[in-house]
Amino acid sequence: MIIQTKYLGDVTIEKDKIVKFAAGLPGFIEETEFVLLDIPGNPVFQFLQSVKTAQLAFVVANPYQFYKDYTFKLDDSTVAALEIASEDDVFVSTIVTLKDPFESSTINLRAPLIINQKKMLGKQFILNLDEYPSTASIQSIVEKGV
Repeated sequence: MIIQTKYLGDVTIEKDKIVKFAAGLPGFIEETEFVLLDIPGNPVFQFLQSVKTAQLAFVVANPYQFYKDYTFKLDDSTVAALEIASEDDVFVSTIVTLKDPFESSTINLRAPLIINQKKMLGKQFILNLDEYPSTASIQSIVEKGV
């Protein structure tokens, strides 16, 4: 199917690549279907693009690219809702807040996106841990030139 995107124009996607967020995302509860799109020439960041609304897209990144020791435990209701059978089912991503200059951009470690990549079910999981900020620096990976 062809969808319109905010940054890449019209894009052809496979229906089995659509991630369903049953409760939407905080602030966007009506938006329940998204697709992860690679950013050409950029192996670190992706777009989380709404399937329904072309102008709704988030820049996302794998938090482990920046914070190797990032860890948290999912609660039982999230594991059940996302039908997670094993750790291999889980893909974790975080929303990036872009800033100028780019090196001052941040990622939200307090509310990661949890995706069951086998069932294509997703949820933004809010952590009740003070150790992870919602505005964590991406500086270290930018300095490495990635």
